[in-house]
Amino acid sequence: MRPSGRELSEMRAVSIETGFTKHAEGSCLIKVGDTHVICTATVEDRVPPFIKGSGLGWVTAEYGMLPRSTTSRMRREASLGKQGGRTVEIQRLIGRALRAGVDRVALGERQISIDCDVIQADGGTRCASITGGWVALRLAVNKLMKAGDIITDPLVDPVAAVSCGIYAGQPVLDLDYPEDSEAGVDGNFIMTGSKRLIEVQMSAEGATYSRDQMNQLLDLAEKGVSELVAIQQAATS
Repeated sequence: MRPSGRELSEMRAVSIETGFTKHAEGSCLIKVGDTHVICTATVEDRVPPFIKGSGLGWVTAEYGMLPRSTTSRMRREASLGKQGGRTVEIQRLIGRALRAGVDRVALGERQISIDCDVIQADGGTRCASITGGWVALRLAVNKLMKAGDIITDPLVDPVAAVSCGIYAGQPVLDLDYPEDSEAGVDGNFIMTGSKRLIEVQMSAEGATYSRDQMNQLLDLAEKGVSELVAIQQAATS
């Protein structure tokens, strides 16, 4: 029934290659099916002015799509002179999602910036960015702890994200682009490794959904996030 031939509760193939770039304190290439994202983490001994002197750390994110990450070329946002609303929304989402798994006191007064660059898109780029972003963050924190700059591990729980939706009348896990573009209902579910919800973005277009269907999607999301967290931990152990 699904265009890919997957079962309703089946994720796309997921792989995470760590140490993908040379200079970043943490980096990976995450592949979720045909969606590929490079995630890097940069550690800086500074924080935004609004928390300076508080002793708290900060995790922030930037997100972008390369011009030919999609079927037709997109103009670089730098050439347009400003970021689009979708880009701003997604990078804020990535930042607050990752901060939910961080003890900012233990992190100390430093900032870790996560850059997520989509090199190929086939649905679920924000979810892949969050999942890969946590891996880059984990690797950067590991380096800080190994150097003795941090004593207590500030990462209290892994963070991952997956999309779910109603496609052809059925709840499905991990929508690719053909499904996402046709789904009557689609959502992004961001959760911790302990299955605590961070954020749920759900919307219907040309359809509505019931409370029971919402619960079915939540069950699928829990399954997907559990699988993603296992892959994250295997990649960073």
